[in-house]
Amino acid sequence: MTAMKQRIITPAEARDQDNARWLWALAETRGRTKRMVEGLTVEQLDYLPPEFQNSIGTLLYHIALIEADYLCIDVLGRDDYLPDLKAVLPLPDRDGFGRLSVVTGVSLDEHLSRLDLVRAQAISVFRELTREQLDTARELPEWGYTISPAWTLHHLMQHEAEHRGEIGSLLTLIEAVNPG
Repeated sequence: MTAMKQRIITPAEARDQDNARWLWALAETRGRTKRMVEGLTVEQLDYLPPEFQNSIGTLLYHIALIEADYLCIDVLGRDDYLPDLKAVLPLPDRDGFGRLSVVTGVSLDEHLSRLDLVRAQAISVFRELTREQLDTARELPEWGYTISPAWTLHHLMQHEAEHRGEIGSLLTLIEAVNPG
């Protein structure tokens, strides 16, 4: 008999139980992304078929950058990224034409290291928030919205999952052009 898969929520360490469930979901989202890209070469990360605008490497960079952006600007209320995050995110999100900044020639280990660094910073902030702090919205008139940390957590998971779908499509094409 095969082992039973565990499809349960095991709350992460956090000040508040609701928050602990959010952090578990955040970790589950990242785990799925990491499993999907496991073992990819630089060539596979850089592969860009004509039908697509972004490579897997570009998408991994973008996922990390957006998480850092929401954490630093929206949740922490900073004008810029934390110094250690800024050091690993030198490119802007988009170029002058509104397309994601192209990231090539970067190993999977470097992409995962960047994602892990950003996530560690996010966890250190989010794990300390109370339910009231999670639900307290900040107005950001310069961006035209009001945002709460709880919504930010939801958005980060949704954002990553949507790009993981793109990554899955790219992996299907990579397999088709280079089977085995």
